[in-house]
Amino acid sequence: MSNTPPLFVPGHDSNLVEDVKARIRDVQDFPKPGILFKDVTPVLADPHLFGRVVNAMAAPFRGRHINKVVGVEARGFILGAPIALALHAGFAPARKPGKLPYKTVTERYALEYGDDGLQLHEDAVGRGDRVLIVDDLLATGGTGEATARLVTKLGAEVVGFSVLISLDFLPGRERLGREKVCALLSY
Repeated sequence: MSNTPPLFVPGHDSNLVEDVKARIRDVQDFPKPGILFKDVTPVLADPHLFGRVVNAMAAPFRGRHINKVVGVEARGFILGAPIALALHAGFAPARKPGKLPYKTVTERYALEYGDDGLQLHEDAVGRGDRVLIVDDLLATGGTGEATARLVTKLGAEVVGFSVLISLDFLPGRERLGREKVCALLSY
């Protein structure tokens, strides 16, 4: 018999925010000078903390009839797949153009220094699906907004966004709809 706690347990986890903040590593000047990158890989390396994070990110969406989770490349895949399992939902990856093998739909979006795009398989979500979009970080909201447009283009409904970190000094929450965004940590 193992003393290992189960990964997906409903309920409040009073020390989670402090435990996660203690493990997030700040990396100065990554990916470019002037950026302070919030590295979540130490959180992912701890299986108990990772499970607690997944539980907390899924919790606000339990009972909301989510049947698909869309994870945004790339850390959104890592968080989104176990959240989908916790919610008894399917999982679909939103990828950079050219990375998915089947027929896709594409959404372009603007960045500070150019533009980018995301794709979903054309059958990843569909009419009547209730979708949760998952990513590790919410900053300006451009990626989340593009993902939401992909989901609605395919006829599904975006129920909300679950992110590990929200940078609240940037306009992401307002851009996506403050009431739709659940973040474990805010900076």
